[in-house]
Amino acid sequence: MSMPETPKEPSEKPPLALIAGPTASGKSHLAVRLAQAVEAGGTKGVVINCDSAQVYADLSVLSARPSEEEMGGIEHRLFGSWDGATACSAADWAAVAKDDIADVQSSGGVPILVGGTGLYMRTLLDGIAPIPEIDPVIREQVRALDQVAARNALEVEDPDAASRLAPADTSRTCRALEVVRSTGKTMTEWHSEMAGGIKDNVALYPLILRPDRTELQARCDARFEAMLENGAVEEVQALAARNLDPALPVMRAIGVREIASWLANDITREAMVEAGQLSTRQYAKRQYTWFRNQPPETWPTDESHNCALDNYFEGLLQ
Repeated sequence: MSMPETPKEPSEKPPLALIAGPTASGKSHLAVRLAQAVEAGGTKGVVINCDSAQVYADLSVLSARPSEEEMGGIEHRLFGSWDGATACSAADWAAVAKDDIADVQSSGGVPILVGGTGLYMRTLLDGIAPIPEIDPVIREQVRALDQVAARNALEVEDPDAASRLAPADTSRTCRALEVVRSTGKTMTEWHSEMAGGIKDNVALYPLILRPDRTELQARCDARFEAMLENGAVEEVQALAARNLDPALPVMRAIGVREIASWLANDITREAMVEAGQLSTRQYAKRQYTWFRNQPPETWPTDESHNCALDNYFEGLLQ
């Protein structure tokens, strides 16, 4: 990822804070703390969501969207902005986020991105590859292949992609194969032409939260239990009543399938809780790994959402 580094000196570029990390790491709490500190200095702080679950109006509880009290009097944007019937891609989110960031910056405010969806961040900062529409005939042919055949073809036609993708990663394997067959260029070649990112136009102040793994797992377990006590079941019932396409992201969110299975009497409540907690921990582990390996090494990290703000955001608090 070719994301920008933290500015060492005051910059003429408008500021953008970014607080990232795995689920249950305390990002939302820290973002509000930072916004309140910014506002105490006379500048408006606005928290902007960068989480692919929290964008959906249907997932207030299961996405751990901040409550009015948790928002602490700070303006929040892009939380619950998409109806679950409409999938929000990284490009969709980035287009709206760019406008919100520019709007906050135009009035002298500080936008504070917060979330755990690395693809959203990468798309916003680095831009997207201008890959044209895939030939529908080629797409159909590729999607008809079984995983072994698709993998073997990819190793021949795009060995670089094959070296990066796990053999069991069916969706990305098919995507890489259909791109090279339809366009004649590999994913790597397309990604070298990334366009539309804002990284060169902002002074970025990033911080990655990476709590102790054991502590994070305990938080994940406790969070899922709390969701069940605070309306997650009713949220899934409301989703089920909409009869949405099960392939939509909102229907594949952590907790939705587990709770739906319990409501259908397919599993016990105990099994539902265990499955939901496991899914949450596994998701946090994937995020933890992503934020350990993908951002620039110069991006600072901290274990606690109660960290000293001056250590990372001094340039925003002067």
